[in-house]
Amino acid sequence: MYTTRLGNHFCYAKRRRVISSLYSSKNSAFCVIGMEGKPVMVVGLDDSEHSFYALEWTLEHFFGPSPTFKLLIVHAKPTATSAVGLAGPGAADVLPYVEADLRKISSRVAEKAKKICSAKSVNDVVVEVVEGDARSVLCDAVEKHHASMLVVGSHGYGVLKRTVLGSVSDYCAHHAHCSVMIVKRPKVKA
Repeated sequence: MYTTRLGNHFCYAKRRRVISSLYSSKNSAFCVIGMEGKPVMVVGLDDSEHSFYALEWTLEHFFGPSPTFKLLIVHAKPTATSAVGLAGPGAADVLPYVEADLRKISSRVAEKAKKICSAKSVNDVVVEVVEGDARSVLCDAVEKHHASMLVVGSHGYGVLKRTVLGSVSDYCAHHAHCSVMIVKRPKVKA
């Protein structure tokens, strides 16, 4: 594995090569990812500003008038039981409400991603919402679509918080079978 620094962004490269899927295109004709001969780029999104910044940065730097990549945006929707994190009396009563909220969040993330892409004139994009842990969902999407690059945002957690919560970007950098670019937001100087 090797690391390349591009501004505030790191690219980790290795030599190894759904709940719903929303397709957006001007022609509304479904096209199988990768069939046009373009390499696939997967962008992992959650509902944070950091991941939307990563999407915008990626669109500005890789998707100009004639993009060289096919874009796949993947949002990992956590399961209701993992989001609640409890099991006991009353848990079964709460789960349907949590599930409904998670579906709303996923829908909002997918719609916002499509709006950002449209605003940047990137209309040939597939947005997938997949239930599961973000780490495995993103690595599985890379495998499934034979992606050549995975882009994720960085929350900028410190060592302790990253150790306790886990880092999706760190996991993907070590386990995804493609190049992984971690996009960090520039720090705002006061």
